[in-house]
Amino acid sequence: MKYGGFKPEVVIVRPSTTSYFRKHSSGPLPVDRLIDAAVDLLPRASRLRLMSSNGSDTQRSIGASMTANSRCSAAEPPGLESQRREIESLLRECELRAGDSWYVVERRWYEQWKEFVETGDQNSSSFPGQIDNTELFEDLDSYHLKERLVENEDFMLVPAEAWHKLLAWYGMVDGQPPLERKVVDLPSTLKVEVYPIEIFLCLHSNMENVINAQFSRVDNIQSIQRAMCEAFSVPPGSECRLWMKSSDSSCERLRNVHISVLDACLSSGMTVIMETRNADGTWPSSRPQIMRNSVEEQDSYRGQPGVCGLTNLGNTCFMNSALQCLSNTPPLTEYFLLSSYLEELNFTNPLGMKGEIAEAYADVIKQMWSGRHYSVVPRVFKTKVGHFASQFLGYQQHDSQELLSFLLDGLHEDLNRVKNKEYIELRDAAGRPDQEVAEEAWRNHRRRNDSVIVDTFHGLFKSTLVCPECRKVSVTFDPFCYLSVPLPVSKERIMEVFFVSLDPYAKPAQHRVVVPKAGKVFDLCSALSEMTSVPPTQMVVADVFNHRFYKIYNSDESLSCILDRDDIFVYELSVLEEQQEEQVLLALYLRERSHYRDYGSGSSSYGTTLFGHPLLLSTPRSSCSREALYNLFLQRLARYVRPPDPSEELEEEEEDDEEEELYKTQTNGISDDEEQEEKAGPSETEPQCGDVTANSQSDGGATDEPQPNINHTQPLLDHGDAETSNGSQNQTEPLCSAGSTDSGENESPCANSTGTAADTGSEPPAERLQQPCETTEEEKEEDKQEEACSPSLPANEQPARRRACRKRRKSLFTIQAVNSNGTTERGTGEGGSAVSFGSQPYVAIDWDPEMKKRFYNENEAEKYVKHASMEVPQQQTTVQLQECIELFTTVETLEEENPWYCPVCKKHQLATKKLDLWSLPEVLIIHLKRFSYTKFTREKLDSIVDFPLRDLDFSGCLLKKNVSNGEPPSCYDLIAVSNHYGGLRDGHYTSYACNKDNGQWYYFDDSKVTYAREDQIVTNAAYVLFYHRQDKIRKPTLPAPSTSPASSTQPANDITSCKEEDAEQGAAAAASYVTMETD
Repeated sequence: MKYGGFKPEVVIVRPSTTSYFRKHSSGPLPVDRLIDAAVDLLPRASRLRLMSSNGSDTQRSIGASMTANSRCSAAEPPGLESQRREIESLLRECELRAGDSWYVVERRWYEQWKEFVETGDQNSSSFPGQIDNTELFEDLDSYHLKERLVENEDFMLVPAEAWHKLLAWYGMVDGQPPLERKVVDLPSTLKVEVYPIEIFLCLHSNMENVINAQFSRVDNIQSIQRAMCEAFSVPPGSECRLWMKSSDSSCERLRNVHISVLDACLSSGMTVIMETRNADGTWPSSRPQIMRNSVEEQDSYRGQPGVCGLTNLGNTCFMNSALQCLSNTPPLTEYFLLSSYLEELNFTNPLGMKGEIAEAYADVIKQMWSGRHYSVVPRVFKTKVGHFASQFLGYQQHDSQELLSFLLDGLHEDLNRVKNKEYIELRDAAGRPDQEVAEEAWRNHRRRNDSVIVDTFHGLFKSTLVCPECRKVSVTFDPFCYLSVPLPVSKERIMEVFFVSLDPYAKPAQHRVVVPKAGKVFDLCSALSEMTSVPPTQMVVADVFNHRFYKIYNSDESLSCILDRDDIFVYELSVLEEQQEEQVLLALYLRERSHYRDYGSGSSSYGTTLFGHPLLLSTPRSSCSREALYNLFLQRLARYVRPPDPSEELEEEEEDDEEEELYKTQTNGISDDEEQEEKAGPSETEPQCGDVTANSQSDGGATDEPQPNINHTQPLLDHGDAETSNGSQNQTEPLCSAGSTDSGENESPCANSTGTAADTGSEPPAERLQQPCETTEEEKEEDKQEEACSPSLPANEQPARRRACRKRRKSLFTIQAVNSNGTTERGTGEGGSAVSFGSQPYVAIDWDPEMKKRFYNENEAEKYVKHASMEVPQQQTTVQLQECIELFTTVETLEEENPWYCPVCKKHQLATKKLDLWSLPEVLIIHLKRFSYTKFTREKLDSIVDFPLRDLDFSGCLLKKNVSNGEPPSCYDLIAVSNHYGGLRDGHYTSYACNKDNGQWYYFDDSKVTYAREDQIVTNAAYVLFYHRQDKIRKPTLPAPSTSPASSTQPANDITSCKEEDAEQGAAAAASYVTMETD
């Protein structure tokens, strides 16, 4: 039988062949087709010999058959024995390595191939044919593997090299995909991943369109992102981020796109959601939170990019100020706007924040520079900062420079290009040239720290330490991110005090005195003595707060205990020429009884309210009877307390005859056995008869009426030692009198304010500039605030008595022993006196409301005069920025708390230290150290630092001289300023910044943004300065906006040109431009 004119050597038709042919065809079996099938089953070598025969029909027929049914290489395969050795060698030698590819082969085909090559006969009937994995698939449409396939029973695994050889020799059935599988590094084992994970993919904007895809556990997240971008036709260059959804409610960000699917904990059945950043810089998933403060037209708003406010979340003005300054630092902002940070996020740095700080900062910057927001709410950023820096948790006020320091360090570590930091041993200069040592130090620094922060903000300074004993000189070069320069500190201090003269008709006088900053209270008295001609020994200094004495100072106490906002009163005391007996320093309070009884306290006594100015006066101890004190107090209050005229009969009911003997033995109408109750509170009883309100503590019938014409120059007595008490008052601008005042007179700081015995009823003043003494400022301020908010202690009820109607002379007020808070004291006086001498004596005179209204002139009591020293304008201290930089580079001696270990002396030494600038960065941050902290004092320096807006030249400060033309220049221009208004514990932060696109200066006050002029920028509030090196400054690409009044009607962002009153802001009137709210 001939076929195509060629007689084959052997034609074998096996039963399996005919059955195979019947399975894939219908009808009778033509001989030609049967021969074709038989030829296909011949060994490949025999088929190749058939192809090389002279029969053209046979060539065409068999060639067509091979082209259609085989994808094997045209290269002739090696012999069967060579095939067996090569494959077995690869199987034996290839080890599992994570990430390598292996291939799945159906076991029966592989066993048939083994049988074929082991026979060594290419004409063997065991020829396996093309690689066929049909039995491994559930169906031939999706080519999903069947479940629960078992290695070595259902399939074999071969390494990639062995697979490619088999594929070249035998080909593969058309349409079947190669079953490539990755080696995954599971905990404690390596394994070929036969079943990859199958996840669902969708876009955040269209959650209904879901596709499924398979990924190896060793694929990285970026491969999923690329697959999704391709599948959903995401425009190239779009910024995307992925979320992993494991349930109906929980989603987790896939931050690090470089980690594997296994490390990301993705598993089959989970969903990966992709979102792309909006044009306004927000993300679709967080847009509702970020836009919470927006108006309805927010989406249509188009403004200047970068001119965007930041909402104050509650005491976050410090953060807003720092962010605005960094936002207007061109190289850093452009780095984030171009998304360059995405390729440099460092998720493995143990010193970093897993890239979260960098991503949160990038979100804020992209929103601010989208030009589509009036104001951005940085809530997510604030949360991230508090998470990684617990000191910024909550909503307390903080330092903008401290936040800036944390943020720059956090951004550096999150974007550090060095993934594994090597250990570098630092070397001392050891006499080597500075240039060599500096270059070595900078190289070592860059080997461990390489980021955009280092590129932009890091410079190098030289540190020189000299041992005072052996004169060992140690030179090191250290990197810096910002310069903290000190301000020259004045050794003097200006204080404003009120002087109360002995002359009862003289109004208190306000003086401004210059005292040593480290001086004593005696120095204050001495300075005041030069103005008043009163010896300092006849003065006592007290802090007045809420109509009571917060503290009475001894002459040897430090002035640092007195704060600038304290209301300080200096009282003149008289000294008798011959002091035969002990003098008592008496503190006098004024109280008013209420009209109603204090029933809420469970007592029937009347409440009292402090008012007016307290007094300090000295008196002999023997003159402390109530009658003597009554006359003394009338004398000292003569300026504003009118004695009753003789025609004004003040009478009240008196007790009956059986009580008469008690009044003969008491002072000022108070018996000894009643003093206990009197000191606990004013004893009030209802009048039995008469129209005038009776007072049970009135003078006895034998008491003389005070004379209206008392010699007001009569000298008083010297004072004893002062004791510490409680209370204080903020020093504020004096209030204007409610009535008419004489020329040159003013109302007192305490005017028209009242307070109860322990509660003034008025608002507590704002927190004040604090300085510590024995107790901290916070404790002192808390004490004052507690006093201003504590409830009044009720006066004790006096037991009711049966009284008879009897007339006698009535006094204007009653005298009561009290404590330092002005609350009635229990306990008796000594020897019939009105006060107790166990400690600093305090007494109060209690006024009936009607009597106070008739005889107490409140307007007159609150008047004071200003001494000529108050008219002298205070000159604002101005220093040059260059002075601060020179002060930074001066030689200083190390403090005892921070000694240096000398390697020669082998001990710690208080060496001298000098810092010098070696090289400066592209953007130089200068921190003005306005907050001065010493062992005993804390203060804020309000000096004006005159800093240039252009051409700040450091050429005279740099040690590194330009050795070539390639060295960068050392001239800088100002680009941003962080301002702080207020004191140590309170205040407000704002910022000035120059927009990089249009060159216009803006003033950022939280969510409010206004135009600013260059002459407004230099103020005494400037705290942190940002300078950009001139060779790196890019010219503005947009024209500067018009700042004429006609252009002030811009949309709701309140970008208005400065009004005339705003233009008056300057160095001395910065607060008029800024609403000084305390956060």
